[in-house]
Amino acid sequence: MLLVPLWAWLAVLAVILVMLAIDLFAHRRAHVIGVREAAAWSVVWVACGVGFGVLIWSLYGAELGQQYFAGYLIEKSLAVDNVFVWAIIFSYFAVPREYQHRVLFLGVLGALVFRGIFIAAGSVIIASFSAILYLFAAFLIYTGYRMIRTRDEHLDPAKSRALALFRRMVPMTDAYHGQRLLIRRGGILLATPLLAVLVLVEVTDIVFAVDSIPAIFAVTDEPFLVFTANAFAILGLRAMYFLLADLMHRFIYLKLGLALVLIWVGIKMALKVDLFYIPTTISLAVIVTILAVSIGASLRATRGQARQAITEPENPPFRIATPAEIAALQPTWRPRRAGRRSEPAPADHTTTPPPPRPGEDR
Repeated sequence: MLLVPLWAWLAVLAVILVMLAIDLFAHRRAHVIGVREAAAWSVVWVACGVGFGVLIWSLYGAELGQQYFAGYLIEKSLAVDNVFVWAIIFSYFAVPREYQHRVLFLGVLGALVFRGIFIAAGSVIIASFSAILYLFAAFLIYTGYRMIRTRDEHLDPAKSRALALFRRMVPMTDAYHGQRLLIRRGGILLATPLLAVLVLVEVTDIVFAVDSIPAIFAVTDEPFLVFTANAFAILGLRAMYFLLADLMHRFIYLKLGLALVLIWVGIKMALKVDLFYIPTTISLAVIVTILAVSIGASLRATRGQARQAITEPENPPFRIATPAEIAALQPTWRPRRAGRRSEPAPADHTTTPPPPRPGEDR
């Protein structure tokens, strides 16, 4: 068991917060992130993740260092599939490219919080009831098998239950208002489509975490390594999205490779409970080989194909607010004065209930 002092946990959290602050400052103004900028940030985030792994290796030895890198590779590779799902969501809802970074930044921030909770809960459950590893192993093997069967299927945002529930319960405007998540119009606080997209991104990440967290526990039992491998892999997701989103049509065998990785770590987890422990060196080599072969085969089979953005629908569900509509917005968080009636709002389609007819009960 790796005994990590409290100051080490606090130091890692401080580093993560500083990195997030730097990223937020660098992208404080909405702009379209190009391939060159995304590639530069991807190098920065990967260097941070690899550098932390080297630090773990030098401080705690090769075994724990390899466990960290195995977890980091699993999370990073599964994140690529997550990136492609984000591309489908953004394209379906025609989210302007200059607003996508804000959604992904908040989505990654939420992902860190939720995964921290999942990791803490998983550590407690495994420590109290080690036989749960058999259930995790069976789940990973089944998930890998199901991923192979459905590797040609893609998310359909129009059928998302999370989005339908959000639109039914939260009053929402039908237009993007810059990077705003909430607006106030006619004295009523309304969600913008950008908030709905953020909710859908967060829900999909939680679904992916259900696969990735047990997969990392298959290669290491150390909560500190599980969390840091997750965190450093997730921090680079935004840059990875802008780098790879237009290339998803080229990774035709990646989902098959990810499925084989899940099946492999599921088998490793099942064996290590009471039967046989597969050395981390072998496990890491198998993961690297599967990913390298699937990525290499994909790029070879699709060589010569250029970057290609996902086609947006002809009639997207949301539109962009006009300058007049944005100028007419009321301050979002300023409370209304008592007895002051709000000014009439400009015409706009919302999901708010219609006013009652004359004679009906209010």
